[in-house]
Order: sequence, then C-alpha cells, then structure tokens
Amino acid sequence: MAVHRIRASKLRVSGGRLIVAAMIWGAVGTSTVGGQSAPSIQPGPQIAGCSLFPADNVWNVPIDKLPLDPRSKDYVANIGANLPLHPDFGADPNSGIPYNIIDASVKCVKVSFDYEDSDMGNYPIPPNPIIEGGPKAPADTDRHILLVDKDRCMLAELYATHRLSDSAWKAGSGIKMDLASNALREEGKTSADAAGLPILPGLVRYDEVAAGEIRHALRFTAPKTQQAYIWPARHHASTITNPKFPPMGVRFRLRADFDISGFSKTNQVILTALKHYGMFLADNGGAWFVSGAPDPHWSDDDLHDLTKVEGSDFEAVDESNWPFVADSARVDPVERK
Repeated sequence: MAVHRIRASKLRVSGGRLIVAAMIWGAVGTSTVGGQSAPSIQPGPQIAGCSLFPADNVWNVPIDKLPLDPRSKDYVANIGANLPLHPDFGADPNSGIPYNIIDASVKCVKVSFDYEDSDMGNYPIPPNPIIEGGPKAPADTDRHILLVDKDRCMLAELYATHRLSDSAWKAGSGIKMDLASNALREEGKTSADAAGLPILPGLVRYDEVAAGEIRHALRFTAPKTQQAYIWPARHHASTITNPKFPPMGVRFRLRADFDISGFSKTNQVILTALKHYGMFLADNGGAWFVSGAPDPHWSDDDLHDLTKVEGSDFEAVDESNWPFVADSARVDPVERK
C-alpha cells in the first residue's frame, strides 16, 4: 500500500498514548535514482558504534529546502509565537532524558505493560539503569528508560517504568527498534512517546555538540496538539479537532534569516541544527521545550541564552511528498531535495 499523505484531515487516527523517534543524516551531492537526479546521502550519526537509523531516514535528512506547511502560522500561534525556546536539559543528571549504553551481557527481564500495542516480551534492563528524573522520580512522571544495546545495535525505550523485583518491571509502554532499519511503528501504535516515534534520535547530546555538528532532527513538545498525526508520527494524544492546532509529527525549522552570530559556539551548533534539520513535535508538554540528554559538561547559564529564540522564529515545513512506502521512515530518493 502506498503512503499518500500526511495531511491531518486525510489521516486515520486512533486513541491511545505516545512514544519515540529516530534519526540520522543526509547531505549533499547527486546520484541517479530511477533515471532522475537525487541528492546523495552521507553517513549519519552514530552512538556506541551503531548508526542512529539509516542515512536516508527522515530524521537524518535536511529540511532547509522544503516548502512551508500551509498551516505554519496557525501552528506557531497556537504553540505560542511569543514564548521562548526552552532547552529541557542541562548539567543536572536528573534533567533531560538520559540513556543507557549496554552490551549483550545484560540479561533480559520480564516487563508488563499498560498499553497492549507495546512491543511485548523481555527487555535488557541492567540492575541499576539510569532513569529519567532519577531513581526517586515521582511515580506520576515520565520515568523513561532508554537502552542502546551496542552489540545488537538495538534501541529499546520504556515509558513510566517501575521496578517490581530484581527480575521484573512494569511500564506504561515500550518499543524495540533495529537501529539499522527504516521501519516505523504500525499506524496508530504507540511508543514511549506520544507521537509513536523513538526518543533517542531526537535528543541534543553533548558529544555531538562538542564535535561541532548535530546532523539530525531534534524533538520538542507543545501544550496543546491536534487529534491527528502526520508521517513519520504514528499516534496522537489529544481530543482537539481544530486544524489550527499542530498534529503530532509536524516538523519545524528555525528561519533561515534568524541571526545566530551573537550566540556561543555551543548554542550555534544547536541553532544550526534547528535551521537544517529542524525538530519534530513528539509529545504534549511545555511550549517549545527541546529535549536533550543531561551531561555535566553543559553550562546551564549558556543554554539559558537559547530562550532569546521565540516561537515566531520558527516555521513548519511540508514533508508530504517524502513518504513512499508504507510503514517506512525512508525519504523518497526522487522527492528528496
């Protein structure tokens, strides 16, 4: 079945919950695809020796040449045109969304789920995993556990986790993803995030910033979203049917004319990524809250300067010509700009 759209009014939506996202990088040059010229793709970002999805995955292909979404101004207005960009991470280990690098020696434990559209079965959770908000995070918080198995190049993500015993856990939802694959969740299926996307590929990570370049899209939240989702999202988490509110999966970029020269080198790396790769709306939450992983090397004072960027400095883009195979995050090589 061909995937045709992605405009909210034509989408099949379903009730339920949310989850994660994935990314990598595409770049410059040209190649011949089906007799037509298409940009070539450069190798994408990696983590622990594994690719963060193929280079032609939608998370990793630049959007700076895409047209505007016709609803861009409405979406910006309903998220908050005058509200600041908020870096939702920092030096505090309990800030942001951390992740665990594990290997094949970690034994799998049984996990029971609240949401039946999760990936059932056992998960490789180490004895003392790093949990979002810390081990004493309140029970009603997200309490994500992100796991990268470096021997299998597998990503596992869990939402609302709680330890039941040394060999059993409970979670709201969970997914497992092959980091070498472009496969998406089936339509309507949740993940550890509201949009049914993976979380890890959308995080701002200090190691990438220190290296001087982020080559993938980021992840952000908005207070009110539409009861709809667009590719590559698979799920919504709202009862709002007003089309002026943004659907899950809509992608924003920082305007090309926004001057970043007055920001620090660190913040310029983040802002450059927002210009070239943008950010996906992945969950309900604070307005323009950009997700990242905690790291002691972050300067919270420096990151605070990002609040000088406002919602009106962003614009939504139209990716409706990019999907071409059902349940795939691969960008159409002919339509790719």
